[in-house]
Amino acid sequence: MNFDRKELSNIQLLDLYKRLLKPRLIEEKMLILLRQGKVSKWFSGIGQEAISVGITAVLDKDEYILPMHRNLGVFTGRDIPLHRLFSQWQGKATGFTKGRDRSFHFGTQEFNIIGMISHLGPQMGVADGIALANKLKKNGKVTAVFTGEGATSEGDFHEALNIAAVWDLAVLFVIENNGYGLSTPTNEQYRCENLADKGLGYGMESHILDGNNILEVYTKIAELKVSLAENPRPVLLEFKTFRMRGHEEASGTKYVPQELMDMWAIKDPISNYRDYLLKISVLSEEEDEKITKAIKKEIDENWAITQAEPEIEANLEEELGDVYKTYDFEEVTPSDKVENIRVVDAISNALRQSMERHDNLVIMGQDIAEYGGAFKITDGFVAQFGKDRVRNTPICESAVVSAGMGLSINGYKAVVEMQFADFVSTGFNPIVNLLAKQHYRWSEKADVVVRMPCGGGTQAGPFHSQTNEAWFTKTPGLKVVYPAFPYDVKGLLNTAINDPNPVMFFEHKQLYRSVYQDVPSDYYTIPFGKAALLKEGTQVTIISFGAGVHWALDTLNKHPEISADLLDLRTLQPLDAEAIFASVKKTGKVIILQEDTLFGGVSSDISAMIMEQYFEHLDAPVRRVGSLESAIPFVKALEDQYLPKERFEKYLLELLAY
Repeated sequence: MNFDRKELSNIQLLDLYKRLLKPRLIEEKMLILLRQGKVSKWFSGIGQEAISVGITAVLDKDEYILPMHRNLGVFTGRDIPLHRLFSQWQGKATGFTKGRDRSFHFGTQEFNIIGMISHLGPQMGVADGIALANKLKKNGKVTAVFTGEGATSEGDFHEALNIAAVWDLAVLFVIENNGYGLSTPTNEQYRCENLADKGLGYGMESHILDGNNILEVYTKIAELKVSLAENPRPVLLEFKTFRMRGHEEASGTKYVPQELMDMWAIKDPISNYRDYLLKISVLSEEEDEKITKAIKKEIDENWAITQAEPEIEANLEEELGDVYKTYDFEEVTPSDKVENIRVVDAISNALRQSMERHDNLVIMGQDIAEYGGAFKITDGFVAQFGKDRVRNTPICESAVVSAGMGLSINGYKAVVEMQFADFVSTGFNPIVNLLAKQHYRWSEKADVVVRMPCGGGTQAGPFHSQTNEAWFTKTPGLKVVYPAFPYDVKGLLNTAINDPNPVMFFEHKQLYRSVYQDVPSDYYTIPFGKAALLKEGTQVTIISFGAGVHWALDTLNKHPEISADLLDLRTLQPLDAEAIFASVKKTGKVIILQEDTLFGGVSSDISAMIMEQYFEHLDAPVRRVGSLESAIPFVKALEDQYLPKERFEKYLLELLAY
């Protein structure tokens, strides 16, 4: 192995050796503890330490690094106290996830490290968002994100690289090509000769480096760091290396030819670098022994601290309390000045006034800039706020949602527009596995609002008409808002943007230009979790949200003899159970109307809640009304049959006659 020290001093060379040696010695300790049954699982990075160590040594402490599960050198390179790392791996309280997630699945703002989730790909989009925040701050900072050759097969890899290239983001995309994705060799992962060749397709600079040569890694990254500060851009880096242990220890390496193991053993990044330092007299045998003893002593002392720490005891209040970041609702009361506007205008007003109120708010979506969005909601925003904050995105929902998370991590707020709620399926993973779980896992907010134009009645067919709120009400950690009137739309959207938790904000397209209301002209907020009682009566409780509220109003106007409580839920998570139960106790009969298909929908849970807790107050079974159990069709006659508006009237009358 050829080492070129270039201009590095003896002190720098020795520092890199210490940085390399520490994660290796920690791993050797962990492997012993694993065999003793004192550690439950281990993902080894033995053989590829030079990559994470070299990159971390170059980047500033306040520059974000997004490592994978075998990049221990990133964590030790940021000088995280070892007992905290050990406590994280052992599920102790002084770790970073309070025992809620394992090994390296965590982040820490204190050390500017953002850990992975098991789905791998989303963290590359998160890096885009962090880098975008740096670009908006004009701070010249670089972001490094790690992935393996296996994860380059994921769509998120393509999406993240494409966004970074289009937006000129200073991201180092680090591919550790160690030959195998678990047991699948590279020839079954991709057909190009080198993964770095993929950079050409994105108009992106790329390099192939020896991932086992610490000096090659360090000097190239140092060169790129200076260059990226002057000319921000993404760079794709493929590091050729090898994983000397199994994917995790239980997997073993029987699928690897022995001659391959022997070849890479000769290329060990630490033993070769040690020999080089000995050869040029930067390191002596005595000094090496002294360094090794000091690191082992540090490891043993910190392991003892972790072992002395008590096991975590389950605390129900704390567990449930950490699902969401605490948010103290800021009530802003509007003046008496009003204007008669539509739902679509209310959304636009809320976004505009929130952009004026929060100079760290960024809106992202397809065609939202000069074009103004598919529904013209952001028309004129570029002229007022500029393209930095009103950003057209490529067609790639997953990486855009992940980028929203990155913006949040780096001090910004994000609103992501799904052009249609149906398209959220291609961004589903980062919503339910990243945004929703982030605060519970490691106490990090996810300050992202996802706007969801949804709903039928416009003959738009199966891919532009779904109302899919139940996909998200099932996921702890998300807030779900679904207003029906312009006044509520504006106030609740303002609140959603203020709230540091992830919010799915549903907007029914059929209501966009058909529903008018007097709405305050200036900024105001409405609290989540408060239903609106639109009508009061004694015979029956009608519960609905979105377009269903208007269908219920039409039905009641058609039957003025019916005395009904009509509850517009407005928010589905949190749900105003108190208002529901109060009405149930008063009327004794309940019908729940939703536009979504019936099975597994929101109405099912509300019905179950009522039956379980207020059964003795009921004079009839709770009735649910929803759309047919099919995809939503295109032709009007079929769509009318699909939607529950007409069936609602029939079932309401039947319930009253029970």
